[in-house]
Amino acid sequence: MQDNATEVTAAGIARLAGVGRAAVSNWRRRHTDFPKPVGGTETSPAFALAEVEAWLRHQGKLAEVPLRERVWQQLAGHPAGPVTALIHAGCVLLLIHDRPTVWLDVSAGSDERLAATLPGALEQVLTPRFGSVRRGRGVHAVHTGADAAGVSPVNRSPDVNGTRPVHARPGLSDPTAVNTPAHPSALDSDPSAVHTPRAGNSGPAVNAAPPVNTPQAVHATAAVHATPAVEAPTGPGLLSSAALLRGAAELAAELGARQTFEFLLGRHLDANPRQYTLTPADLAGLMADLAGPAHTVLDPACGTGALLRAVTPRPDQQLYAQDSARDLAALAALRLALSSRAAVRGAAGDTLRADAFPGLRADAVLCHPPFNERNWGHDELAYDPRWEYGFPARTESELAWVQHALARLKDGGTAVLLMPPAAASRRSGRRIRADLLRRGALRAVIALPLGAAPPHNIPLHLWVLRRPDKAPQQPAVLLADTGQFATEGRGGPDWRAVREAVLDAWRVFDKAGSLDERPGLARSVPVIELLDDDVDFAPARHLPPPAAAEGAEQLTAVRQRLGETLRLTTELTPPPADPAQPAPRWPLTTVGELARGGALVTLTGGNGGHARVPVLTDHDVLSGTDPSGALPESDEEAVLTEPGDVVVPVLGGGSMARVIDEATGGAALGRNLVLLRPDPAALDPWFLAGFLRGTANNRQASSYASTATRLDVRRLQLPRLPLDEQRRYGARFRALDEFERALRHAGRLGNQLVRGMYDGLTDGTVAPD
Repeated sequence: MQDNATEVTAAGIARLAGVGRAAVSNWRRRHTDFPKPVGGTETSPAFALAEVEAWLRHQGKLAEVPLRERVWQQLAGHPAGPVTALIHAGCVLLLIHDRPTVWLDVSAGSDERLAATLPGALEQVLTPRFGSVRRGRGVHAVHTGADAAGVSPVNRSPDVNGTRPVHARPGLSDPTAVNTPAHPSALDSDPSAVHTPRAGNSGPAVNAAPPVNTPQAVHATAAVHATPAVEAPTGPGLLSSAALLRGAAELAAELGARQTFEFLLGRHLDANPRQYTLTPADLAGLMADLAGPAHTVLDPACGTGALLRAVTPRPDQQLYAQDSARDLAALAALRLALSSRAAVRGAAGDTLRADAFPGLRADAVLCHPPFNERNWGHDELAYDPRWEYGFPARTESELAWVQHALARLKDGGTAVLLMPPAAASRRSGRRIRADLLRRGALRAVIALPLGAAPPHNIPLHLWVLRRPDKAPQQPAVLLADTGQFATEGRGGPDWRAVREAVLDAWRVFDKAGSLDERPGLARSVPVIELLDDDVDFAPARHLPPPAAAEGAEQLTAVRQRLGETLRLTTELTPPPADPAQPAPRWPLTTVGELARGGALVTLTGGNGGHARVPVLTDHDVLSGTDPSGALPESDEEAVLTEPGDVVVPVLGGGSMARVIDEATGGAALGRNLVLLRPDPAALDPWFLAGFLRGTANNRQASSYASTATRLDVRRLQLPRLPLDEQRRYGARFRALDEFERALRHAGRLGNQLVRGMYDGLTDGTVAPD
């Protein structure tokens, strides 16, 4: 009964059966017994998953639904929404991970018994791992001796969703706690506070803070309160999740609890790309390495936990996470608990208005804050004690995050923040920037290449800050610009080169306090040079250009390569066309028919797997460049290309197909690509790719939406020809491909030469004569 509550769309049915959506539409028209819609809209109906599975088996169209797909469909179609279902699954996976025998006992029996006994079992795991949890609908105090700094019993009014927090009572005195709350709206952490009932309320006790008559106390009373990140599921909510939880447990037995959660979370993020701004794994790793080894790490805008997940594990480590989005805070906490043995303390709430950890003094802070926020609390927080370096203007929300990070560090602790480039030069922030420089808090500003993180069209900055433990004798700041490591593809920059350049420069500077100039890349700049009227420390404005001789030599080399490429292009120019008389009328077949006959195999990409290999993107195929992309790690194996494969992009309306060569073989297949692997005894790959590129062929196989074109590869046509005749056409298509590659290469070299000459003439590295 509960499984019937899980809904699936026509696209989901197509994935279950391994067919296209058009086939599902045909089934609905031709079969009167096809399941009726139970939800959705007229144009996008939803069906009961259990009914669909039963119908597919009865029709012989599906022997068994793959376990991963079944669990994903149960999650995606959950009546309470996929995020709630993902949190329920994460809680159970953590129970399986930490106490598998308890899960076996709880899951034995009916779904009703599971829903009734699971909350108590989850409490045995969630409370020790997170210190405090929320219970759906109502206050449920949980007392434990393993609490985090900045979390203690507080009774608060319900939030907008009607839930109340359940907090753990602090155990031993926390060395990071303070006796007076630094932020009255936060979850207090004083173990010595006197607990008295709130007047007129017989509920749980609250910490009686000393009377304060300050503006910040007045502002804080109106602030939104932070609550523990994870909400412990209750019986009624668990009943509708019973089938999903059993399926997730079955998948965990096959993959492991952590890998199962990563798979489900990855599928959810891939299915909703516009709802989340993610921090790329390579960037998260770089930020964690810049911060260095740390026992106590905070991310005050944690998102899905990518930054904290990149931290190098250490014994007795503590990870603190907060996010204003309750769902993200819960997912991040569960993800961290499943991937680490560290103590995880998560909170949901507006970090600037309602800091959950006011007494925390962390070794490191990692943060990817929201950019250009106007409603960050400017009016309410005018007298907040965190503004040690100046009160941020309403337009300087990023500088508020910088000062929050510094306020949560211990003396000598390091913070690394991803910042928009404007924060380094806006006039409204120059006084705060000047104070950060004078007091030695700002240690480095690193300009990243284009495409390093969203938004991909601007070069974001990394700010490395350190809470001053003593005034520097000769203060200097490291400025670095890694823009030269940008790539032409959509897969981001050359992260290996970025990582090596940045970490090498930072470690030398951090140890010696200075860095010899590395032209065009990095230098240490005395603070006094930056303390002018603008206090602009954008790296590009302070780094010396590359050596003149080196620039001229590079341009000479580019010119020589361009000349060689142009000569090659001339040699590869196709001979005059010789029209066939009369035009042949071949018998035609389709890619779909060839696949059914075993002449080729079709595969789709999009899974990163565990192997860290380059990813061939649709942009790489269209532009003829080397694999440049990246995919998040997943438990679904990546589709690896092999020499002789033919790769076809399915979006954009272009007529393109690429034959994989020895240099490209072994790359993972990216999203929006279909791979065709022909049988060499039946199909020549160049013949196949050439005919798939025909304009009329692509037009008849494409479908059109209001803003996009999608290619149905199975409908692409090609003639039925003997293998020898295929090879004759294939040789001509291969020669055309070589000519096209030479033209593209010549264009890139020409652009590089023109750009280099303009730069050289304007910066003085090239003489006009």
